[in-house]
Amino acid sequence: MTVRTRYAPSPTGVPHIGNIRTALFDYLFARRHGGQFIVRIEDTDRTRLDPEAVPKILESLRWLGMDWDEGPDIGGPYGPYAQSERVDLYRQAADRLIAQGDAYECWCSAARLDEIRAAQARDKQPPKYDRRCREEPGRAESRREAEAEGRGCVVRFKTPLAGAVTLHDAIFGDSTFDLVTLDDFVLLKSDGFPTYHLAYIVDDELMKITHVLRGNEWISSAPRHLLIYRALGYEPPVLAHLPLILGPDGSKLSKRHGATSVFEYRDQGFLPDAMFNFLGLLGWSLDDKTEIISRSQFIEHFTLDRVVKNPAIFNVDKLTWMNGMYIREMPEAELAETFAARLEADLPPRIARPLDRGIIARVTPLIRERVKLLSEVAGYCDFFFTDELHYAREELLGKVFRDRAADAGQALGAAAQRLAAATSWTHDVLESEMRAQAEALGLKAGDLFSLVRVAVTGRRVTPPLFESMEILGRERCLARIEAATAGLS
Repeated sequence: MTVRTRYAPSPTGVPHIGNIRTALFDYLFARRHGGQFIVRIEDTDRTRLDPEAVPKILESLRWLGMDWDEGPDIGGPYGPYAQSERVDLYRQAADRLIAQGDAYECWCSAARLDEIRAAQARDKQPPKYDRRCREEPGRAESRREAEAEGRGCVVRFKTPLAGAVTLHDAIFGDSTFDLVTLDDFVLLKSDGFPTYHLAYIVDDELMKITHVLRGNEWISSAPRHLLIYRALGYEPPVLAHLPLILGPDGSKLSKRHGATSVFEYRDQGFLPDAMFNFLGLLGWSLDDKTEIISRSQFIEHFTLDRVVKNPAIFNVDKLTWMNGMYIREMPEAELAETFAARLEADLPPRIARPLDRGIIARVTPLIRERVKLLSEVAGYCDFFFTDELHYAREELLGKVFRDRAADAGQALGAAAQRLAAATSWTHDVLESEMRAQAEALGLKAGDLFSLVRVAVTGRRVTPPLFESMEILGRERCLARIEAATAGLS
C-alpha cells in the first residue's frame, strides 16, 4: 500500500496553529512511509469563504518547509483539488444514497427547524431533527409547502434507528457508539453544496487517501462517517484523531493566549525550523526527553504509536527558548543573512538601504547568544546604521551621575581624549584604555563604561561595548561622545 495523506483546510481565514499541526503530522506520516502528501481545499461553506485564504494556507506550508505532491496549485491525477469544483461528484453520491434508501430529501423550512430546536431546548433535550420527511406522507406535505414558497430541499442520511457502530482509531483505540443517539444529518445543503460529512468521504475515496489524521474534536462525528462509508461500499481509511492543543491555563487555545497563526509567530521573529520542531512535539515525542529534533529525524522516526492521547500544551516560553537554540546553532554566514533580511524589514525607512553586509557579518557573533527572536535584532543593531541617536539626558547620566552632569561631562571629555590617542582601534586596546581612564578619574570601570555606552550607542543594553566601538570606528565614536558631552553642558 502506498501511504497517501491529505491536509484539507477550509479557506475561511488564516490557518491557526491547530490546523498547521494537523498538516505537519499528515506530512510527516506520508514522508516517513515514502508516500504522498496532498493538499485539498474544502471550500463548500460558501457563507464563510475568504478569497484570500487559499494563498495564505499554501504560504504557511511553504514557510514551514512542507512540500506537497498534489494540490490546487500544482494539480495531480485525482484533481481538481478544490471541492467547489467537484460538486457533481457529491450530487451523484447523494443520488445514489437516495436510490438505495440510505438518504432522503428533506423539505422542512428553516423556521420549522428553529421551532423544533427551541422546543427541545425548553425540554432539555439534545437538538435532533424529528424525521418528518424521512417517510411519506410527511415528506410529500413538506415538499408541497416548500414548492409553494419557492424553497429547495436538503438531503439527509437515513440513520438506522437501532444498533451500534464501532470506531477503530489508531490513537484512541476502539469506541462503540449507539445509533439511537444520532439524528438524520444533512449530506447535501439546499444550495447544492455538500456538508463536510459527505464531501470528505467521497474525495478521500476517489483520491485514494489511506490515512486520515485530524483533531479529536471529530471523534463525535466519526460514527456518522462510518455509516456513510458502509452505505457507499467504501473501505474506510485508517482514522487517527490527534490530541487537542490547549493554552498554558488548560483551556482551548485561542487569541487570548497570544498569536494563533504561523504568520503572527513569523512576524514576531520565530524561525520556521524552530516552529516545525515545536509543532512536531505538540502531541508526539521521540523518547520523552529529546527536545531539539531535525526535520530528517522527525521523518525517520514519526509513527502514530508515539502520538499521545492527552491534550498538548502550547507553551510560548518553550517555543521562545527553542527559537533561541536554533538561532545559536545556525551557521554564522546563514545567520548573518537571516539577520540582514530582518534588519532590512525592521529598521526605520530613514536609514539608507542596502545595509552594509560587512557590518552585519561582524555584529552577528556579538548578538547571537543574546537574541531569542528575530524581532529583537534591530533593537541590538540600529545604532550601527545611523548616527542620529535619540536618548534622554537622564538615560545618559543614569543613577551614578544623576545629579552630577558636570562630572559626567568631564568624564566623557577625558575618555574622548584618551580614545583619540589610542595606538590602535581594537576592542582589547579600547577596554584597556577605558579601564585606565576610570582609575585616573577615581571611578568604577563599570560606571564609566555605562556612560560611554549610552554616548556611543544611545542605549544602556547593547552588544559588547568595545567590540561595538571597534566596528563603529574611531571617527564615529569620537563624534558621538563629543555630541553627548555638548548635550550635558
